[in-house]
Amino acid sequence: MEIPVIDFSKLDGEERSATMALLHQACEKWGFFMIENHGIDTNLMDNVKQLVNQHYEANMKKRFYESELPMSLEKKGNITNTDWETTFFVWHRPSSNIYEIQGLSKDLCKAVDDYIDQLIKLAENLSELMCENLGLEKSYIKEAFSGSKGPCVGTKVAIYPQCPRPDLVKGLREHTDAGGIILLLQDEQVPGLEFFKDGHWVNIPPSKNNRLFVNNGDQIEILSNGMYKSIQHRVMAEKDGNRLSIATFYNPAGEAIISPAPKLLYPSHLRFQDYLNLYSKTKFAEKGPRFESAKTLANGH
Repeated sequence: MEIPVIDFSKLDGEERSATMALLHQACEKWGFFMIENHGIDTNLMDNVKQLVNQHYEANMKKRFYESELPMSLEKKGNITNTDWETTFFVWHRPSSNIYEIQGLSKDLCKAVDDYIDQLIKLAENLSELMCENLGLEKSYIKEAFSGSKGPCVGTKVAIYPQCPRPDLVKGLREHTDAGGIILLLQDEQVPGLEFFKDGHWVNIPPSKNNRLFVNNGDQIEILSNGMYKSIQHRVMAEKDGNRLSIATFYNPAGEAIISPAPKLLYPSHLRFQDYLNLYSKTKFAEKGPRFESAKTLANGH
């Protein structure tokens, strides 16, 4: 099963229509896809990954293996309520806390800040492309996500360490993401990420050539009235190698009110006879404008 790959370099040329159609299909049928030629500095991406791995080795690895989880794995066997991961979370917008997190080097903080500045622009661009495909104003998602200070952006940095018994524990249990658009900078060598599609778990391969992996969160499914899907996924523990995951969430602000976009809703609370009267006049015209007129009728206008 081949995961959709969106080549952003094709959005400015003759292949724009086909690329937009592929993006729409990926959001609608898959809920996840890869992005390449996204414009983010690849040297910066490599630097972020290298610095995070160095931080793990220096500050997180020993503490993880001395924690209760590895010990309980040896004693209790199968573990169902804990994840085999070590993480820290960084807030970026509306304000950043990265320099307040103990143990992070200045080089790591600076690299992450520079990366996030570029990534937010990509997330906003992606949101505009989604809006275009949904027939919404291009700023609709950004405005829907904005509180008084704009959308909320944060990053979960996770390492899934080598696991001696991957048959007994998950790296991260099955879930969907609560927020909006998730952009994942992930390991180039170690697998483990899986998404559920058509009754099967699909293995997401490591990201070669600095591709970014993207998935929809629950709020995109709500805003799109179910057209764009938020898909269940998990991380499997691996016996060989540590898996790196840097997942950035482009989310609504805490006070943002999320509802299906009215333009995407079907007419409701409409007498069938009133619809038939409208239909008789527009039977051979496009259905979309007829539905819009039906919505107006349902609202008493």
